[in-house]
Amino acid sequence: MTHDEIRATLTLCLLASFADGEKHEREREQIRQVAEGLAGAQGVNLPGLYQEVLLRRVDLASAAARLTSSEARQLAYEMAVCVCDADGHTSPKEDAFLAQLRQALGLAGAGAATQAVSIAPATVAAGAAVAGVGAGFDAQARAVADAPLQAAAPEAGIQLPAGASVPHPAAVDALPSTAAQRRPGALPAAEMDSKILKAAILNGAIELLPENLSTLAIIPLQMRLVYQIGQSYGYELDRGHIKDLLAALGVGLTSQYLEEAGRKLLGGLLGKAGKGIFGGLGKQAVSSGMSFASTYALGHVANQYYAGGRQLSTDMLKDAYQHVMQDGRQLQARYLPQMQDTARGLNTAKILSMVRGGGV
Repeated sequence: MTHDEIRATLTLCLLASFADGEKHEREREQIRQVAEGLAGAQGVNLPGLYQEVLLRRVDLASAAARLTSSEARQLAYEMAVCVCDADGHTSPKEDAFLAQLRQALGLAGAGAATQAVSIAPATVAAGAAVAGVGAGFDAQARAVADAPLQAAAPEAGIQLPAGASVPHPAAVDALPSTAAQRRPGALPAAEMDSKILKAAILNGAIELLPENLSTLAIIPLQMRLVYQIGQSYGYELDRGHIKDLLAALGVGLTSQYLEEAGRKLLGGLLGKAGKGIFGGLGKQAVSSGMSFASTYALGHVANQYYAGGRQLSTDMLKDAYQHVMQDGRQLQARYLPQMQDTARGLNTAKILSMVRGGGV
């Protein structure tokens, strides 16, 4: 992709993130922080793009018109779908935005493509060549985003290094709790530590893959981990409760997808099917590791939260999450070989199976 196509793609993603008009101020701030965090990459000036979107200085049609290749148009559409689906559902306003985007990109069929008069004829023809791709990807993305919480844990098949002790973060042990408050769990402490580490390795492996659906799958798998941890302490959780916990930790679903996918796009990895292992994996493994660290932190803080009877304040949860995130970042290099080995056995079909309840 050209530099201008990368800017146009990120512009469309930011437009998609605000398409429903209902973003909480907290989520807007998280998206702004993502833009600031990626500010120096490729000279794209994401903070500037963010301001242009907020001030409505750019629109869908002008951004779509800058995507001249069929590959870039398909990738931009897939990323926009994932942004809208990241919180587990699309609103009517988001559906309308995606329909308009399909029209502008020429992905709604040849007849619809010819109606996108603001797009150059050659660009429309390129879009028509991949007509019908949009609807199929929509269905796959929604299947991932709507993954059942009650399905089996896919990380069970992950192999940890033989003979090595499983780490446990001291930061969560410092959280206040009493013997009277602590609930008995279905798993011994060592087994819970192992479960969380395996889930972090799996999501770290998925992050190494180039496909949009792979990036989107990390969020529902993290939510399933929280569900299973809560269940082990006798809590039957729903999506709403888990989203509230993530928000309390400072984890935004839309902003998390934007950060993960944005890093891949700016690093030249996203969309290069088949090159995650043999081409771009080394670069991605060095530049990120966020999914390993965030899953590791989320699992351990959720474990302490439910074990302690859900008595922790928002400030305590956020502080513990940030401390365990630091632990996770330090551990990422140690478990990179396991992530790479796991990634070599993954593809889109296997990830779709995992989110439905299949194993690694």
